[in-house]
Amino acid sequence: MRNRLAFFSLLCLSAGAACSGATAAATIPTPAVDEARTTGRGERTAVFAGGCFWGIEGVFDHVKGVKSSVSGYSGGTQATAQYEIVSTGRTGHAESVQVVYDPSLTSYGQLLQIFFSVHDPTELNRQGPDDGPQYRTAIFYADEEQKRVAEAYIDQLNRAKVFKQRIVTQVVPLKAFYKAEDYHQDYLAHHPNQPYIVINDLPKVAQLRQQFPQLYK
Repeated sequence: MRNRLAFFSLLCLSAGAACSGATAAATIPTPAVDEARTTGRGERTAVFAGGCFWGIEGVFDHVKGVKSSVSGYSGGTQATAQYEIVSTGRTGHAESVQVVYDPSLTSYGQLLQIFFSVHDPTELNRQGPDDGPQYRTAIFYADEEQKRVAEAYIDQLNRAKVFKQRIVTQVVPLKAFYKAEDYHQDYLAHHPNQPYIVINDLPKVAQLRQQFPQLYK
């Protein structure tokens, strides 16, 4: 947290009013391929990485059907799953969010649609003011169905030219998810007036409410 805030403060001082990490709004179509919906209540898990985990977690906290969203690390080992080490960019980890959802209320495809609407999937190893492979865009799939849906959706978005550049989001198997330190959890909710949150993350939540009012809670 200290590394990110120190860097962002310097960036804002140098850039002045032009400093903004908010993603430009894009109309994201409904996935043509999705997982099978269920009628009974249950739990499924998805893991996404789209830059700083504060904003991504904050978005999914407001999605109907999501039971919990947790900030953490995926892509590296348990020994290096610590913020100060991950921040070096040499661990293989990406700042990630584990989303537990009820498949009778929302679907993996809908979660992907939201994910692609609130970050820039064409930025390689960075997101907004944050730079490094730990801020890469990635989907960590838990099974072959999630892989199939994610790859089909990325192909759909690329063919439709929804973004000006091709999507660079990685689709890789989930080996493990390691929960981040307690002070990272619900960071947006606890620090709504913090400049980084105001400039970079609150617009993501506002975008969710505007584009998907039926899914917003």
